[in-house]
Amino acid sequence: MKSLLLALVCLAAVSSSAHAQTTYQRYGNTTIGSDGTTYQRYGNTTFGSDGTTLQRYGNTTFDNKGNTYQQYGNSTFGSDGTSAQRYGNTTFIQGPNGKSTTCTTYGNSTFCN
Repeated sequence: MKSLLLALVCLAAVSSSAHAQTTYQRYGNTTIGSDGTTYQRYGNTTFGSDGTTLQRYGNTTFDNKGNTYQQYGNSTFGSDGTSAQRYGNTTFIQGPNGKSTTCTTYGNSTFCN
């Protein structure tokens, strides 16, 4: 669940802007990005300092920009055209603009290119 939520945060970040390499550190319910963005998770809701809000219900996550993300097994599909496939500690993200991002998690750190 925690790694899926982090993947959704990465999905939301990829779908909203072009990113250089970003590193995310997770400490309890807080995730901090090397770009200065922080995310706080309370129950099924995550709040980002960039204004992003994610709410998870079952296998569906909604963001405050009107996007919906559906999880099926190791794949997540966004209504905005994003998709992500998770294999072990690596998540491959395809953004709506065709931009590909790879995120790899080691312990409480996630590295995205």
